[in-house]
Amino acid sequence: MMTLPETCDQELRTGAKKERCLQGKGLLLCTLLSALIGFTLLITYIIMTCGLGSCDVGVGPTLLARLLNSRNNSVDPCEDFYKYACGSWEGKDSTRTTEESLNVFDVLLEENQLILKRLLEGPQLGIRGSAKEKAIQFYRSCMNTRQIESQGSQPLKDLLNQIGGWNITDAGKAKDFNETLQILMGRYGTFPFFRVHVGPSPFDLKTNIIQIDHPEFEMPHESKLKETNYLEVLRVYLSYLNKLGILLGRPQDGPPDIFSLLLSFISNLQQAITPLQERQQRGMLFFLTTIKEIQEIAPAIDWLSCLQAVFHPIPINLSQPIAVHDMDYLRGMSQVIQQWHKGRVLHIYMIVCLIGNLSPALDSRFQDARLELSKILYGKMGSRMIPAERWRKCLTDTSTFFEPVLGHMIVQEIFPQQTKKLAEQMFSEIQDALCSRLDQLEWIDEQTRQEAKGLVSTLQVEIGYPAHILQTASVNQEYQNLEINEDAFFLNVVACLRVLRENLYMKLLQHQSQDDWQVSPWSVHSYYSTRHHMVVFPAGMFRSPFFHVEFPSAVNFGAIGVFMAHELLHAFYRYVLPGGCSTCNRSALQRSIDCLVEQYESFDIKVNGTFTLLENTADTGGLTIAYQAYKNWIKKYKEEKDLPKIGLSSDQLFYLSFAHAMCGHLDPEKLQSSLNTDLHSPLPLRVCGPVSNSQDFAKHFHCLSGAPMNPDKKCHIW
Repeated sequence: MMTLPETCDQELRTGAKKERCLQGKGLLLCTLLSALIGFTLLITYIIMTCGLGSCDVGVGPTLLARLLNSRNNSVDPCEDFYKYACGSWEGKDSTRTTEESLNVFDVLLEENQLILKRLLEGPQLGIRGSAKEKAIQFYRSCMNTRQIESQGSQPLKDLLNQIGGWNITDAGKAKDFNETLQILMGRYGTFPFFRVHVGPSPFDLKTNIIQIDHPEFEMPHESKLKETNYLEVLRVYLSYLNKLGILLGRPQDGPPDIFSLLLSFISNLQQAITPLQERQQRGMLFFLTTIKEIQEIAPAIDWLSCLQAVFHPIPINLSQPIAVHDMDYLRGMSQVIQQWHKGRVLHIYMIVCLIGNLSPALDSRFQDARLELSKILYGKMGSRMIPAERWRKCLTDTSTFFEPVLGHMIVQEIFPQQTKKLAEQMFSEIQDALCSRLDQLEWIDEQTRQEAKGLVSTLQVEIGYPAHILQTASVNQEYQNLEINEDAFFLNVVACLRVLRENLYMKLLQHQSQDDWQVSPWSVHSYYSTRHHMVVFPAGMFRSPFFHVEFPSAVNFGAIGVFMAHELLHAFYRYVLPGGCSTCNRSALQRSIDCLVEQYESFDIKVNGTFTLLENTADTGGLTIAYQAYKNWIKKYKEEKDLPKIGLSSDQLFYLSFAHAMCGHLDPEKLQSSLNTDLHSPLPLRVCGPVSNSQDFAKHFHCLSGAPMNPDKKCHIW
């Protein structure tokens, strides 16, 4: 606590030079007040700039707090390492702690999204006419709910009038069926009768081809609603259609049961779909054909004109190669369209599909109309956002259309070059550790060993961001013809749909760019691409608690290092699959596989060990390889940062960091569902499985032989 100078205090007491002392006291108080304001502004700046727990300031204390707040010291790490490392984790760093399913990945993603939110809402200088300015204007138009509500359904009605309207009082004025379909597909990215996309050919993974499949129906087929009363779904969907009718004006000259007829039509379309399993058995998942042949099989559609509308200005002709995933559906779809062609149902159906596609851009009345439908189809996921969460929706919408722009913004904010350099050095160390590990495997033969090392050396490694997002001039050019109005969110969405289609299809068909990632730069999920023999680690992962240049190496290798090794091992999946390594010692490999399958099926959470085998293999092997890479790193650089007050050795900290990266909690209902759909084991098993197979873990945590985390029988493939 500060006091006034003694001399001044004495002068005040004696009455001498009173005025001069008061002036001095006022000056000191002003100085103190200025310092307090400055400190407050500094703290505000840190929070606004970095978010909670996501800034370079005090990275050690932030990491320490996260690890300590998650750990449950009352649990013996040798009994259950997941409960020890994550027993007190409640997602305290998230604003969404009430959610029943949440994990460290979710929390980190939210932090990244909050940074993007701040960047989009902050002051912008010197960006007039750029793609960045347009992205910010688009976001602001989405946040302008007052303007959206005041415009109501009028923007949608104006658009519908261009394609024949919702109320068709004169059938002669209605647009031709195929003409309307071309407009929906070409301008608005809406595919009512079949889905068109571009993807790799199974005959040549480096070549893209136009592919056609059945559409994604808003109302799912009865076979997909195992636990939901289908009649109730029909009732709710019919109620939704009637609400649309009220909002837009019910067709005045049509039959009163127009929407019931629409449901029958949709059901007819869905019945034309060949089940996936049947197509697999018949070898009909990928039928190579041409537009001319499709036209003969499904004549109700003007295929050439529709596809020309989608891919304009890329030239498309009748001999264009096409891959069809369900030819029987196209044939049946054409017959259904011909049967219903005389009525108004086809047009109403196309408009309903368009409204569903544009619904995120509409006012709250349309959102409310979909609320009951969303609830019955998606459960709690369909709950309407509270107003304070509007930014989440707007960020999602903005990233849909402006991903390279937002990627550039966040990379500049969170991913400096020193981070990229250290991450690349770490991955190189992990590659070396894997090559050394290959020399120790008994089941692999010499020929396969050298082949595997070749795969390691030729792997393409992408860390942080795709290179093209930093090419500002090129990105600006992509959006040069796009006009954004902050007072017209609906029209902005429509304009962006057109630009997105043009950019996406032109990139995919004109050249094979490996810059296009499956994830955004701010996401927290890595992956391995078989097509490109490439691993991708987005910038969003290289933050606390997974990584920081100031973290101890044990933390970095325990978290992001294990993820790196995990993805690297994905390149060797085929060796583990039956017949994938014909020259290997198959009996030795099979013993290791059986061991791992039986081990994971013995845990309290009952998983299918065969179904999750490949991911369990990558988890277990990834931990082993990352730990060896860490030890090699320490030997090479002969130093390790300390993390005070944690009470653990560096080796123990490595394993704690690994486990903490997997902390989370899952709703029991969703957990049960994930056991049948997720190739990964549940989070507790992704920790306990690998550590129980690690002799190094048992040594450093002094686990007795036979303890749950130190079983006598350990399973290894890598």
